Amino acid sequence: MKKIMYVMLIMVLVMGGLFAQGTKESGGMVSTDGSTSMEKIIGALGEKFVADNSGVTFTYNPTGSGSGITAVAEGRCDIGLSSRALKDSEKAKGLKETVLAYDGIAIIVNNANAVTDLTLDQIAKMYTGQITNWKEVGGKDASIVLIGREAGSGTRDGFETITKTKDKCAYRQELTSTGDVIATVARNADAIGYASLASVKDTVKSVSVGGVVPSEKTVKDGSYVVQRPFVLVTKVDTPLSKTAQEFFDYITSPKATPIISASGAVSTH
Repeated sequence: MKKIMYVMLIMVLVMGGLFAQGTKESGGMVSTDGSTSMEKIIGALGEKFVADNSGVTFTYNPTGSGSGITAVAEGRCDIGLSSRALKDSEKAKGLKETVLAYDGIAIIVNNANAVTDLTLDQIAKMYTGQITNWKEVGGKDASIVLIGREAGSGTRDGFETITKTKDKCAYRQELTSTGDVIATVARNADAIGYASLASVKDTVKSVSVGGVVPSEKTVKDGSYVVQRPFVLVTKVDTPLSKTAQEFFDYITSPKATPIISASGAVSTH
C-alpha cells in the first residue's frame, strides 16, 4: 500500500510540474519602456496581443525615448521604444533598432490662434528667438510662448534635427510628456508646441507646414517634412523571451498595419 501511495505521489508531483510548465509557456510577459509619443500605438498593439494570447501580461512604462533606450541596455525591459533613430554611440553598446512606423511631428497652436500655416524657416526662427511676436507670422500682436520637450526626448530630438535648431531653442517650458505639451498649448492662447501627430486631439490646432497639412497620407508620401521614425530597440546579442519575440514578430508584421494606422501613425508595410 505504501509503495502504491508513493508512486501516486510521484505522479501527482510530475503532473503538477508539467501543468505548471504548460501554464508558464501559455502565458508569459512582455515589458516595454520609453517614448511617451508611442503610448497610443504601443498601447493598442499590446491590448490586441493580450486579447489574442490568453494569460499574457503586457506592460508599458512611459519614461521617454532616452530612458527607454537605457532600460533595454541595462536589461530592465524586453523592448525599448524610441521616437528617434539610435545614435552610433548607442548602437556601439550592442543595441539594435527596428522601425515600427513613421510619425509626423505636428506643430500645434491654441485653437484661438488665427495662424494656420507656417514655413519651416519661420518655425526655426520662432524657436531660436528671431521671431518673437505672432504678428510677424500673420497672427495677433502677442509674444510667442515656446513650449517644448525635455532633453532626451525623441520628439525634441526629431523636431530640432529637422528644423536645424539643436541646442538653440529658447523654450519657455520644457515638459516631460507629449500630453503635457498638448495640455499646456491648449491652456495658453499665445503658445506654440510640437507633438506626435498620433497623439494630437481637438483641444489644439495643428498648423500646416509650407502649405502641407500633417496627415497619414502626407507623412507616407514624404510631403510633410516634420516627421520621424517610431523605433523598437532590442539587444543584438540577447534573444527575447518566447512571448516577447512573438509580440515583436506580430507588431512588425502586416497584421499590425490596421492598428498602427488607426493609431495615427504610418506603417512600414
